[in-house]
Amino acid sequence: MSDIPNIPLTSHQRIEADGVHVFYREAGPAHAPVILLLHGFPTSSFQYRELIPRLADRYRVIAPDLPGFGFTEVPADRGYTYNFDALAKTIFAFTEALKLTRYALYVFDYGAPTGFRLALMAPERVTAIVSQNGNAYEEGLGDAWQPIQRYWREPILENRNAIRAGLNLEGLRHEYSVGIPDPALIKPEGYTLDAALLARPGNIDIQLDLFLDYANNVKMYPKFQEYFRTAKPPLLAVWGKFDPYFIPAGAEAFQRDNPNAVVELLPTGHFALETHLQEIVISMRKFLR
Repeated sequence: MSDIPNIPLTSHQRIEADGVHVFYREAGPAHAPVILLLHGFPTSSFQYRELIPRLADRYRVIAPDLPGFGFTEVPADRGYTYNFDALAKTIFAFTEALKLTRYALYVFDYGAPTGFRLALMAPERVTAIVSQNGNAYEEGLGDAWQPIQRYWREPILENRNAIRAGLNLEGLRHEYSVGIPDPALIKPEGYTLDAALLARPGNIDIQLDLFLDYANNVKMYPKFQEYFRTAKPPLLAVWGKFDPYFIPAGAEAFQRDNPNAVVELLPTGHFALETHLQEIVISMRKFLR
């Protein structure tokens, strides 16, 4: 039996932070260097279910569900405002509740503007950044943003409902598979769980509020870029180059502001972990070591 690898177990926990019951996954030695995994739309920490054990032999890996996603619960009487400032405030409170004082950030999609806000709040805590299709540059916004940008310019019901029409199982299945050379590699449980959680009462409107607020992330991009220039965190941008939302120019732009940035483009789409888990794990372990 000695040839069977010792795969760390992942625990599933909750902790109260910022008046929110934050659900998170954790694995690895309690005193090991911390990697904080921040997911994006429309996913949750579930997207990291296979990444976590592949890092947890060497690191303490922690992946929370953002408010409005996954199994994190926001009490109705909390009166929560769903915008990216609030998400970052809650996740910062989450790191405080777990007494995390040093961590590497893995950011994907919405996890990027959330994680980059964390870096602005406490730059001394961030040991490194891995950005997997986590954008901070206007040139990184692909054509797939056009309906959302129209909603930013004219936040009227017609434009809101145009986005709403795609927030269902078929729409999410398409998001997972677009840009993937072999869609058969996409496991259905990811987008099926996302669609089920999205269909909870009131959740689609939470997502539409966040789509509208993403315009404020774009306004924050210069502050994020200033952080990259001044703090120069070790940064790995590992990117699905066929992503229609965050295109390769966004990955390459990190090198303009941060000479420590390393860019790797993979032949896949937005959800690169679904098809290139092994390649990302190898790159991360080499980079973080």
